[in-house]
Amino acid sequence: MGQILQQSVAKKPGSLFRQDAWSGYLFLSPWLIGFFTFTLLPILASLVLAFTEYNILAAPKWIGWANFERMFFHDLRFWRSVKATFFYVTTAIPLRLGFALLVAMLLNTKRRMIPVYRAVFYAPSIVGSSVAVAVMWRQIFGKEGVVNFVLAWFGVVGPAWLGNTKTAIWTLIVLAAWQFGSPMLIFLAGLKQIPTELYESASIDGAGYLSRFRNITVPLLTPVILFNLVMQMIHGFLIFTQAFIVSGGNGAPRDRLLMYTLYLYQRGFVTLEMGYSAAMAWVLLAVIAFFTALVFKSSKYWVYYETELEE
Repeated sequence: MGQILQQSVAKKPGSLFRQDAWSGYLFLSPWLIGFFTFTLLPILASLVLAFTEYNILAAPKWIGWANFERMFFHDLRFWRSVKATFFYVTTAIPLRLGFALLVAMLLNTKRRMIPVYRAVFYAPSIVGSSVAVAVMWRQIFGKEGVVNFVLAWFGVVGPAWLGNTKTAIWTLIVLAAWQFGSPMLIFLAGLKQIPTELYESASIDGAGYLSRFRNITVPLLTPVILFNLVMQMIHGFLIFTQAFIVSGGNGAPRDRLLMYTLYLYQRGFVTLEMGYSAAMAWVLLAVIAFFTALVFKSSKYWVYYETELEE
């Protein structure tokens, strides 16, 4: 009788664990079904389609590496989209992060109306990627838009910003810099974690504002800078809505606004080259993964954590 009781007691923890596990999987099942159905399977399907010729109207035809060979060696517009996207990422992202950090430091004070200012500065990021804002931006930089109207007050004849090959890309860069609200809030949260005692001690020792910024603020803020840099870099590579609306959907003028995702969209949904666009999507994934890994790899040389500083 005692042996039977011991065996039943020994089985209870395992049975309870199995019951808890099944309960957990049951609650997770909606997410798991959605993940496998709408995320993992489409990703795997796009990987297969990248090696095919597929136009939706007919069955996919296996062509091996032909899409990638065409992309790298025969498609001039592909390289134009790469050039435009890299110029945008390397220019717009530093400007956005710079403005975000500057405004975060200005708002990191105990003054009246600071919560209102934070909400006002964050507002553009809420609607920044919407179609309405992109349409508004196209009107602002039009030949008879607000920018040229203001320049006319000073006797300056403004150019056709969106039709000029030298200025068109800068309209998107200015738009990106205007959308600094999200990284600003993250910088502000990081600034509030820096002990004020460090600034007070540095001030007593005679350190000026720039010295405190360089030796206290920046080192303690590097983990936050790393996070913002990675997130904004990924967001920059994926720019689509603004380029589509501002350029009229074709990357004009002369493909200066032909961002990578816009060209991918054209190949997939305009010319119905789904296999080619799938190959482009995987190249984009590889590029984003490479630069993300590169940033993380380099972080050991410039990112400082609290435990390292204490040592």
